[in-house]
Amino acid sequence: MTNFPHLAQRLFNTPVAIHPHKAEVVMAALADRLGISHMFRGGELLALSPMAMEDDEIGGVFSRPGRSERDPGFDLVEGMAVIPVTGTLVQKLGTLRPYSGMTGYDGIRTALLAALEDPGVKAIALDIDSPGGEVAGCFDLVDMIYRMRGEKPLHAILDESAYSAAYAIASACDRITVPRTGGTGSVGVIGMHVDMSAALGKGGITVTMIRYGEHKAEGNEFEPLTEGAHARMQADIDTMGELFIETVARNRNLKASVVRGTKAETFLGAAGVTIGFADAVRAPDAAMGELYRSL
Repeated sequence: MTNFPHLAQRLFNTPVAIHPHKAEVVMAALADRLGISHMFRGGELLALSPMAMEDDEIGGVFSRPGRSERDPGFDLVEGMAVIPVTGTLVQKLGTLRPYSGMTGYDGIRTALLAALEDPGVKAIALDIDSPGGEVAGCFDLVDMIYRMRGEKPLHAILDESAYSAAYAIASACDRITVPRTGGTGSVGVIGMHVDMSAALGKGGITVTMIRYGEHKAEGNEFEPLTEGAHARMQADIDTMGELFIETVARNRNLKASVVRGTKAETFLGAAGVTIGFADAVRAPDAAMGELYRSL
């Protein structure tokens, strides 16, 4: 069963590194699936409360229906470990492979370590098609991938795009290939605050926050966002954004000013190569063939 409430909790009122258009699509889809589509009018979010929903857990830890418990999390193809990185990226999914439209950083990490230790694996390919996802856990994984360089050939083969957090992961690899119609970039961080106070007021519902500590429950969805709370949330977003820029600059051997100058823009195909966000324009099968021949 798709875990929509769980996804809602991970996307709202928390910093995320995801393509803005994908964020809008997810917001609308969640509203429809959770039976609150009436809260959207003309594409605008009127109210959404992830805190008021029950959280159904996904199946067993590091398992996936139909797969062996010994599944390493990758497919071994002619000595190449192919690790799928697709859909929305989250910190902890509890599965080795993509599940319900999401991929967990925990699963990617485990699959990478398994591939690194497997003597039958001569090279590693991250098969990426993702708009990005959670900031939490992303940069720790990126640093781990960066430290893996030199152990075995490690390529990011985009099929079709790697945006935001997904691009952060791709940037840590030795080489990035992108299809003609694929994309790279969106090096930035966003936060989506949900304010339900007006909608609740119209429904005759008043929520009173009783707190100890001035900043307790700051930025909750039952009260309008104060200037102070907004400023503090913006400061956090700025800090994470700078970390993103510095990480990509290090990984791709670019000046931080060049990465910052993209202003979270996305780049189609060859434009990503020109800016330095990819190494070559290749169809996924051609890129896989090149990696195989290099062995």
